[in-house]
Amino acid sequence: MGSSPRGRLLAAALAGVLALSACTGPYELPSPSPDPDELRWCEQVMAALPETVLDATRGETTAPELTAVWGDPPISLRCGVDKPKRLEPGSECFEVNHVGWFAEEGRGGMVFTTIGRPVYIEVGVPTAYAPEANALVDVAEAVSIVPVEQPCV
Repeated sequence: MGSSPRGRLLAAALAGVLALSACTGPYELPSPSPDPDELRWCEQVMAALPETVLDATRGETTAPELTAVWGDPPISLRCGVDKPKRLEPGSECFEVNHVGWFAEEGRGGMVFTTIGRPVYIEVGVPTAYAPEANALVDVAEAVSIVPVEQPCV
C-alpha cells in the first residue's frame, strides 16, 4: 500500500480483520458512513449477499448493516466506503461478472473496490484465498443491484 492516509487506513482495516480472525464473537470492522442515497443502495446489497464466499460461511460483524465477513481468516465487505485515494480516471479497472473493480495490495491480501457505481463497495481478501479475485465472483450478483453509471473500460 502507499503511504497515503487512505492506503494506511485500508492496510489497517485489513490487518485488523486478519488479527481478529482467531477471536470469537462478531468481527469488528470499521463502519463506513455513507450518505442517505448510498445507504439505500447498501441496504439492498447487504440483503442480497450470499451465505458463502469461496465456500467460507458468513460470520457476524459489529456493523451488519454495512459490513459482512466470511471464513477464517475472514473475507470482508464494507458498503459505502470512500473513493480510494489512488483511484484516478486512468486507473486500471477489471471486470468480474459485469462488475468493475479497482485492486490494491493490502497488508496480508488484496483490497478491491467497485468502480463506476453510485456507491463504493470494498472487499478485502486475505492471501489465504489466492487468487483473491475469485471471491468477487460470489459477491458480484449482490453488487450488481447497484446500477452502473460508468462501465469499466
